[in-house]
Amino acid sequence: MSEADLLARRFEENRPRLRAVAQRILGSGSEAEDAVQDTWLRLSRADVADITNLPGWLTTAVGRVCLDRLRTRTTRSEQPWDTAGPEPDPTDGGPVDPEREAMLTESVGRALLVVLDTLAPTERFVFVLHDMFAVSFEEIAAVVDRTPAAVRQIASRARRRVHQDGTVLQTDPARQRRVVEAFLAASREGRFDDLVSLLDPHVVFRADPVAVGFGSVAERSGSAVVAGFFNGRAQGAVPAYVDGLPGAVVELGGGGRLALSFIVTDRIIGIEVVADPAQLATLDLVVG
Repeated sequence: MSEADLLARRFEENRPRLRAVAQRILGSGSEAEDAVQDTWLRLSRADVADITNLPGWLTTAVGRVCLDRLRTRTTRSEQPWDTAGPEPDPTDGGPVDPEREAMLTESVGRALLVVLDTLAPTERFVFVLHDMFAVSFEEIAAVVDRTPAAVRQIASRARRRVHQDGTVLQTDPARQRRVVEAFLAASREGRFDDLVSLLDPHVVFRADPVAVGFGSVAERSGSAVVAGFFNGRAQGAVPAYVDGLPGAVVELGGGGRLALSFIVTDRIIGIEVVADPAQLATLDLVVG
């Protein structure tokens, strides 16, 4: 198989996720297909040797394409949200559960309407990539030319606006909180299998440098790997909300503190740990 054929094959493997990202940002099936095709053209012109994480590169690239399209919309009338069939599940690969698919399509559809109708292009872009696909603030910041701290604030503002509208994003906040509490309990009690069951197969864990200094790891991905890291931990974790996301706070010796936020859709798709005092001071922490 030639390098070009191999690249095309790897792109097709990522197509369902890319289309899901594009449709949730743009709200249009036809526009999503166009955005995915534009992403392929960008990939075909890129120096693939410099790409170390192709799925991550593609997700960011399709997001950039969608953001450009959103900004173009501001110069003309907004295009309507369409219902071009059910969105693909970005973790597709197994048997389809019709009931689950119907619930997912309905919830995402309602979320899209709110996102498209109430958020500015940058807010929409940040909100969907981070809160629905667990793309890091650092990666998003490079696209929108803002600092990671500024992007975090944009996400928090967008999240508040969506939640104030009463929209449910694939799962309601009460269920998100229950999933996180179940995860923390399984972590404390060393129930590895339960941890795995609560994590998406492609879950991503990230921690800032200060947290790494306290004994964390910078980044891990995959349900088994992340479950292994948390197995037997979370002994001092107290449930909390972190910038509106379900999470936990851990008080460390010597005055140190960790804030964990969880991104939950069907299962936990992202976990972020912040320990930098300057960053902690910018977070809206509600303990208990």
